[in-house]
Amino acid sequence: MKILKHSLLASSLAAALWLSAGWAEMSPDAPINSAAPAAPEQSAPVAEENSALSDLPPPAGLEQADPALSSAASAAPFVPGQPVAAPVAALNQPISSTISVAQMGQPQGITLTGGQLQSGIVFTLPGDEVITNAHLNLSLRVSPALAARNTSLQLMLNGQPLGTLPLGASDSDVSDYQLEIPAAMVVASNNLSFKINDADKLLCEKESAQNYQVTILPKTTLGLEGQQLNIGTRLRNFPRPFIDPLRMTPASVAMGFASNVTPDAVTAAALVASWLGIQSDYRTIRFPVTRGALPEQNGILFGHPGERIGTLTLPQASGPQLTLVDNPNNPVYKLLLVTGEDEAQLRQAALRLTTQPLNTDASSLAVQPQPLASRKPYDAPRWINTNRPVRLSELLDPNQTLTSTGIWHDALRVNFRAAPDLFLWDGDAVPVNLHYRFPSESWIDENSSFLNVMLNGTFLRNLSVNKVGLLEQAWHRLGGDARQEQYQLHLDPWLIYGDNQLSLYFNIRPKADAPCGVLLNNNIKSRIEEESWIDLSHTRHFTLLPNLSYFVGASFPFSRLADFSQTTLLMPEKPDDAEIATLLDLAARAGNATGAALTQNQVMFGLPNGGAHLARLAKSDVLAISTTGDNRFNQQMLAHSPFESNGSTFGVKSLTTLDKARSWLTGDWSRQPLDADRYFSSNEAWRGFISYRSPWNSDRTVVMTVATSDEQLLRLHGDLNSPRINAAIRGDTAIITDENGIRSFRVGPQFPSGEMPWYMMVVWYANQHSVLMALAALLLAALAGVATFAMLQRHARRRLDPQNLRDAGNQSGRK
Repeated sequence: MKILKHSLLASSLAAALWLSAGWAEMSPDAPINSAAPAAPEQSAPVAEENSALSDLPPPAGLEQADPALSSAASAAPFVPGQPVAAPVAALNQPISSTISVAQMGQPQGITLTGGQLQSGIVFTLPGDEVITNAHLNLSLRVSPALAARNTSLQLMLNGQPLGTLPLGASDSDVSDYQLEIPAAMVVASNNLSFKINDADKLLCEKESAQNYQVTILPKTTLGLEGQQLNIGTRLRNFPRPFIDPLRMTPASVAMGFASNVTPDAVTAAALVASWLGIQSDYRTIRFPVTRGALPEQNGILFGHPGERIGTLTLPQASGPQLTLVDNPNNPVYKLLLVTGEDEAQLRQAALRLTTQPLNTDASSLAVQPQPLASRKPYDAPRWINTNRPVRLSELLDPNQTLTSTGIWHDALRVNFRAAPDLFLWDGDAVPVNLHYRFPSESWIDENSSFLNVMLNGTFLRNLSVNKVGLLEQAWHRLGGDARQEQYQLHLDPWLIYGDNQLSLYFNIRPKADAPCGVLLNNNIKSRIEEESWIDLSHTRHFTLLPNLSYFVGASFPFSRLADFSQTTLLMPEKPDDAEIATLLDLAARAGNATGAALTQNQVMFGLPNGGAHLARLAKSDVLAISTTGDNRFNQQMLAHSPFESNGSTFGVKSLTTLDKARSWLTGDWSRQPLDADRYFSSNEAWRGFISYRSPWNSDRTVVMTVATSDEQLLRLHGDLNSPRINAAIRGDTAIITDENGIRSFRVGPQFPSGEMPWYMMVVWYANQHSVLMALAALLLAALAGVATFAMLQRHARRRLDPQNLRDAGNQSGRK
């Protein structure tokens, strides 16, 4: 590795930057004065400590003493609201982190090529961190033609030069560099840019796009060291310090419970986890679980007043309450206490946390109960509207636009989510009406320029600048206007997933004799007009279940009602930490997929024998989490399913003769029960999902998340964030192993689910059950043939009967 040092650090500048970035946010709070709860929806006053500038950590390069921290081994429990004798609170905590180019939003890296020989990338850092040391580990791949020119790559951060790297020949395809970055240059929002020197000369060379390329690989990382600031215990800081919208790396929020964790506490935690999943958006988030012990860093604790979690006792209160306190183990980190006397109060406290901003400087808030609004089917905020055509401009983020400038630019990307059970008859398609405009410059080669349209990586069409046709071309040659500025695409329904991306790229080609100067013209604009739309209004919600691809892609069918009001989250009677953490991960994925928190989710420990819980199971879809060690729970869950649990192993029940006959008659020939059973038995360590028709309600579905151990169960978090694994999960059985990756099967029957008129259901059944229809037609033909044969025989007997012949003769003789 080549190491380049760029020394540009003055201690006075670093100190000034540190003060401006961190001091305004830092105001450590003293313990709450009173243990009595605040009035409903009123803030309890908090006493702010005065901190001298001498208490601040010195900037990089200056000596610093370790701050005194509170003892975690105190014999007496820590009670929020009561003064505690402790050393001076620490104001900061040393931290280190690494951000890769892939995490900055460029999973394929950054390629400088052709006319785009300059590019940049934006990265942000949490506002409660101060950077004292930074370095860039840069990995480059340089094409041989560019290396032969002995040019260089210029790097800039926030408009200031970082250094220049040679792009000469190397012993390998990839060159690695390490650059020291002055910490004073790293702020909350940063722009790291790259430019190839002599780019103007390269532009004028033909085939420059193919010959001259340098790629900043996605494994390039920015290493950061600094201080975590103490931002105090004001509730208005939430969701900081637990998550920060500026953080680009995966988040981790510890969830704490008492030793004897109860379903109502996990229900409230699932609600909060789903909301945090919404805030994390495309960044991942996970929830390590602690029971009977405090998290080492920031964490959210759920429980009842008076319960003890580690050295902390939850504050007494007569109603739902939110309290933010210093972590007794280290006051730089914070603990958010979500408390209530029963399930209803805990739900209310969690609901208040996730529905309205906490606009208070207090550290405690007594929650005023609010009604629970019920959602309607398919009204998830992040799902595209299927009742009307939707303009593409409605699907953009606030900082996005449908306009491209210059010749060299990135594609316009429109992201949208959809319910995964959209149904269209064969031959029908989803219309996308595009209104677009190319620049009208004389040097543009209109015959070679196109608008490239792709959906989810699948090429759809190249839309031309001018209309195609003999008459149009003749009119254009005569000087007439033949511009094509509108086109309607028709998408096959199978191209639309739960999470989609429409990519629109204006591929503008200059004429061969165009001067070099026009290639740098950034004054031209190409745009998609506001009236462009996509129309899903003629689709229906109808599909066959179970289907695990719907579950991993959009948490369906549970997300049909985005608040989970018709979903039960089921766990063993005594769930362990890994099972609770997995449930919280799945809750966060559901919130992220729909944009709605799970305000009406219901967690149960063990299968109920009767009462309201059993009644809820009878009208709910079921999402269960367990390991193969929970044998009793698994046997109860799988008693009326195609699967079975024997000790610590899973398997698939053998099909009976009646089941085989039914599958053959209904045309269900793609089931693989034997293959799945063999795969279950041939793997010692695995994790995955199984799904089947609910035994409590034949119109509902059960999805079980299962693993052979806690370690395997926790690995599902990484699996579900892998596009390769997500794409391979389908059917009703998905088994993941470290050695073989993902294998999917379908072992059980499927059933129709959704909204379809009866007359259309008749047509659908006829289409799906061709064998039965053929047998029915054959039977009807046979019955008709037998009836016709009998009638003709009877007619022949009557005609040939002697008495009838004599009567016929007498009749003719009289005449």
